Amino acid sequence: MPLPYVLLSAAVSLDGYLDDTGPDRLLLSGPADFDRVDEVRASVDAILVGAATLRADNPRLLVNSPRRRAARIAAGRPEYPLKVTVSASGDLDPDALFWCTGGAKSVYTTDAGADRLRRAGIASGGTGAVDVVALGAELDWRRLLEHLHDVRGVRRLMVEGGGTVHTQLLQRQLADEVQLVLAPVFVGDPGAPRLFGPGRYQGGRLRLVETRAVEDVVLMRYEPTAPGVGERAVPADRHWLRLACDLALRCPPSRTAFSVGAVVVAADGTELARGYSREAGDPAAHAEEAALAKIDPMDPRLPGATVYSSLEPCARRASRPRPCARLILDAGVRRVVTAWREPDTFIEAADGTGVLVGGGAEVVVLPEFEEAAKEPNRHLLDGPPA
Repeated sequence: MPLPYVLLSAAVSLDGYLDDTGPDRLLLSGPADFDRVDEVRASVDAILVGAATLRADNPRLLVNSPRRRAARIAAGRPEYPLKVTVSASGDLDPDALFWCTGGAKSVYTTDAGADRLRRAGIASGGTGAVDVVALGAELDWRRLLEHLHDVRGVRRLMVEGGGTVHTQLLQRQLADEVQLVLAPVFVGDPGAPRLFGPGRYQGGRLRLVETRAVEDVVLMRYEPTAPGVGERAVPADRHWLRLACDLALRCPPSRTAFSVGAVVVAADGTELARGYSREAGDPAAHAEEAALAKIDPMDPRLPGATVYSSLEPCARRASRPRPCARLILDAGVRRVVTAWREPDTFIEAADGTGVLVGGGAEVVVLPEFEEAAKEPNRHLLDGPPA
């Protein structure tokens, strides 16, 4: 099921704290960064905070700039993004600013929490509609995100805290981007809240995509590099698939075979090998085959790796005894990301995906890269091969 793009946003002290233990909120950044956050808020469909943040900070979660709100309206969007909070217990203050400002609001909770919220009158109070969504006996982040995407139409979700929410989303590999602001202060209080809590983080190293000074703080933007869960894509998938499409442009032209690029990437984001069709002068070489041939078949990283291919790996071929879908399975790889399902130009009813899925692999298709994958093959698609 498709999920929103999830952006985690937070500011921390140099020693990793979100706040101190004083009665007032510790302001870690200044006016320029607050304006940057306002710009990000204006760009998203929804803003989410956890119940602890709602209780501690009493945030309004508004787009403050009239110009940005006007631009949202001109684009046919609501003046304010949907405001979302999550509370298993349903123990929320009905007088919080969250309910009294902005537009629509949603609360995701458990069955028991929903009963408590209704008794408190939250489901019907405030300015704008308040939608209480019960997820069952326990909170389920994937179901929550699916509901936001499918029912509320949320494509971009900004998560502003707190540390528990950020931790859970990262540990479940449900975050697509981390925007972290580092403030030049120390808190030094072990009782103060930290950004990330203990637990098992399954992803590898994050990939730094931007560093920028904003007055006296530093903004760092990171993207996860580990594969997504199920049929979910992460930004790293787009990075590597774009590279595979670029590699396809290097293929020697052919009237009897597609031009394809492929990259094999370990779970920690390390590139293991790359290849492209007809590489090194071999007229029969396929991209996935060329890339896998460069990796030691005993490499322990292969079972956790992902093959990125601009075209669906082949299910049948005349030039070699094993098609690429079978080569991938035999190598132990169980995840493939591709841009374009193979047309019937050379092979009727081509179904590399069926071979891969039948062998226990997961296949993710990113159709936004289909045109890039087709580009070096236009001469084959515009008419029958010569």
